[in-house]
Amino acid sequence: MSQVILYARVSTTEQTVAHQRTQAESAGFAIDAVVADEGVSGVSTRLADRPQGRRLFDMLRRGDVLVVRWVDRLGRDYQDVTDTIRELMRCGVIVRTVINGLTFDGATKDPMQQAVRDALIAFMSATAQAQVEATKEAQRAGIAHAKARDDAYRGRKPSYSRAQLDIVRAQLAQGVGVSAIARDTGLSRGTIYRIQGDSADAEAALARWGVQ
Repeated sequence: MSQVILYARVSTTEQTVAHQRTQAESAGFAIDAVVADEGVSGVSTRLADRPQGRRLFDMLRRGDVLVVRWVDRLGRDYQDVTDTIRELMRCGVIVRTVINGLTFDGATKDPMQQAVRDALIAFMSATAQAQVEATKEAQRAGIAHAKARDDAYRGRKPSYSRAQLDIVRAQLAQGVGVSAIARDTGLSRGTIYRIQGDSADAEAALARWGVQ
């Protein structure tokens, strides 16, 4: 009998596996099992090299559904993510995302549909890598911006955490609406609009308050 497995990856103490499961179940997924890697970077560690990532490959069987919040949970490296999804499809595993409701499987034999599917995989994988590179650049800009200001003035403490800021940036890059982002993160629409209007300043605010 096929099973639905949620793979969750959390890289900071502010992220939680429970939140990712709640998101998946709210989107209509009936989760049979959860496999999670905590405190693991998606940039430097391939899925197959993570402790629970290896277990995940051992668990999955043909016909199973692998659910992830988005493809960035699988990894942040373009080649790693594309290779992982294609390997799972070759094994008969269906990969589905909570955000955007995407489905990747190897069922179609039509060359045109295969080309569209593969192009989408490539695009999503490239977006995952581009997001982390953009975040690093914003962090550098935010730190420089903070240092340029008077150290004695920090302004109002940010109403968002590092994890929430990362989610807002990722979903804005994917074209997710402000109302949907507010629902996913618990932030106000005004806060999301401010982040959208000046991402570097939002990063600087976290830096001024020492939020990692």
